[in-house]
Amino acid sequence: MTDDPSAGLGRVGIWTFAYEGQPAGRVRESAAEIEELGYGALWYGEAFGRDAVGQAWLLLSATRRITVASGIANIAFREPLATAAAARTLGEAFPGRYVLGLGGHRVDDTIHEVDGYPVPGRGRALTTMRSYLDAMDAAPAHGVMPDPVPRRLLAALGTKMLELATERAWGALTYFVPVEHTARARQIMGPDAFLGVEQAVVLDHDLDRARDVATAHVAGYLAMAPHQEANVRRLGFGDEDIVGGPSRRLVDAIVAHGDAEGIRRRVQQHLQAGANHVCLQVLTADPARLPRREWRELAPALTPCRNGVATPSGTA
Repeated sequence: MTDDPSAGLGRVGIWTFAYEGQPAGRVRESAAEIEELGYGALWYGEAFGRDAVGQAWLLLSATRRITVASGIANIAFREPLATAAAARTLGEAFPGRYVLGLGGHRVDDTIHEVDGYPVPGRGRALTTMRSYLDAMDAAPAHGVMPDPVPRRLLAALGTKMLELATERAWGALTYFVPVEHTARARQIMGPDAFLGVEQAVVLDHDLDRARDVATAHVAGYLAMAPHQEANVRRLGFGDEDIVGGPSRRLVDAIVAHGDAEGIRRRVQQHLQAGANHVCLQVLTADPARLPRREWRELAPALTPCRNGVATPSGTA
């Protein structure tokens, strides 16, 4: 590992989709609170609400220290020239605080050029991502260059994408994975690449109610994301865990649920397996609600300015 494998992100952050449906004022207020709670990074998804670039500006301008990371910016939503320019602009305006996470899928196979630089095909995931990175790297830069250059990560699950993240980016962000995948990813990526892991959690002492929320989350992803099903099958989960609804074994592997101490233990397991950073996606029965209460309740067990997650032996 490098001397500072989390490189400014800390060991634990927050990951959320919930900001997409919230007014800007509430997002600013919440982001500032997350920073004050001591979390090291604030990650956000991109679907069909606020776009990744606008969301980054909103979060960075509302905070002073915390790292803000797209997790992920969808490559289907913008051309690489626009992505490269946005990353440079954010990096120059907020030095060292922005991390560009890239992922998603593009769906046709055309390849063409714009102003002499390649625009990638939209085919197989690995080929498409490699071409997208090529086009980003070839994009002309006429504005002020950031110092340092913004770091970029790739959403990655399988061996080839994890290898690409190691070769062409700062590292990888994994999503919807058990601890076993983290150990496998570290082995593939080697000791020096950054490995961030999203961990879904339900903070609820009523374990039956918590497992209901967790089960709905897992079932939803298995239904709409074939690559997630393929990944858990690679890890040894079979038809008995997937067909007809997720098994308890699979739900418990993907979602940590219960009290703060149990969630802290799951974070520790990922760190011991080789993660540099774990970002928590707090699930509730109402996905539209900002889980601010849960973020506050988890902070004492997970943030270093309070009780902290001790750095596991061998991870630093």
